[in-house]
Amino acid sequence: MASIRRSQSPAFHSRSIQNGAGGFSSSPSTKPFRIGDTKYFPSSSSSTPSTLLLTAVDLIYRRGWRRSFCRCLLFFLVGLLVGISQLGHMDTDIRAEDLAPPDLRPPDVDPQLEDPIVSYVALGVNTRLEEQKEAAGSIEPLKQLIVVTPTYNRAFQAYFLNRLGQVLRLVKPPLVWIVVEEKTVSLETAEILRKTGVMYRHVVSTHNSSNVKDRGVRQRNAALDHIERQKLDGIVFFADDDNVYTIELFESLRTISRFGTWPVAMLERSKNKAILEGPVCNASQVIGWNTNEKSKRLRRFHVDMSGFAFNSTILWDPKRWGYPFSNPIRQLDMVKEGFQETTFIAQVVEDESQMEGIPPGCSRIVNWHLHLDTGNLVYPKGWQLQKNLEVTLPIK
Repeated sequence: MASIRRSQSPAFHSRSIQNGAGGFSSSPSTKPFRIGDTKYFPSSSSSTPSTLLLTAVDLIYRRGWRRSFCRCLLFFLVGLLVGISQLGHMDTDIRAEDLAPPDLRPPDVDPQLEDPIVSYVALGVNTRLEEQKEAAGSIEPLKQLIVVTPTYNRAFQAYFLNRLGQVLRLVKPPLVWIVVEEKTVSLETAEILRKTGVMYRHVVSTHNSSNVKDRGVRQRNAALDHIERQKLDGIVFFADDDNVYTIELFESLRTISRFGTWPVAMLERSKNKAILEGPVCNASQVIGWNTNEKSKRLRRFHVDMSGFAFNSTILWDPKRWGYPFSNPIRQLDMVKEGFQETTFIAQVVEDESQMEGIPPGCSRIVNWHLHLDTGNLVYPKGWQLQKNLEVTLPIK
């Protein structure tokens, strides 16, 4: 059966457009839109945000290849709205202590609850550190050594001074070497002293020693004058340049409180043999003397000039040691040979009870006295060759 489709008359269309009734307006604001297979008719009176959003989605949706993007954007906006609604209840009050840096200090621990092994180790370390501090505070500085050496121009002077200077260089400081010459300072001696590397004082004895039996007496007295005038504090030791000394001797000198003595090995000139002269000790106490020379048995103290040392304060502070008089302690000029030592020692101590034997027991030889006659030997001036030597053995 054939269907008859009836169309509206043109009058109806014109009337609906003019009066706005009886149908939908063809205005763009009231134009229907489609999403998928559904057709929507927007109302001009209900323009809500959701309606506008759907309108925007429809416009984008009509782009065929952007359909997936529209769905993702829709889900994103829904999730964003849900998240914002939940964050609306968060506490936005930020305090200053919330922004402070974290405290990295270790937590406080009760010492009573610590591991006993760790506590024992910590206590041991602290005790050891305290003991080291106490030991460092109780260590006394080394005493200064004042070595007095008279010298004069002779064949082996340079050899003797260089040998003694190299020994003193090995001794721990503080040490001052007082070298005394006669009448004037020689350039050769001054050069040797500068090269030794030892702190020294070059002193000159202006007194004439030609009429004195022991030429070293005036020179030693000049050194004693210098020590007393400068008030040098230390242990005074008369070290002649022709003797041989060990490092042990100089280290032992620092143990002396007032007066110390020790045995000296001497090479006898006539018999060409070694003899011992000096104290016999029980530990550090002097109980007697030993000497092989009958002519010197009349002496009170049997000591060589390089066999004793004493505290320098005896020279410039006699009240400290209970001396009732203040006469200067010096070596005597006109004394018989061999008695110079005993007369000087008698001014420093009263008897053996004020002496100290070193090393303990006086059982080691730390000093040798060599009698070498070098008066007739000729040596070059300044120990320098003025001209070339003659060839004795030519090169073949």
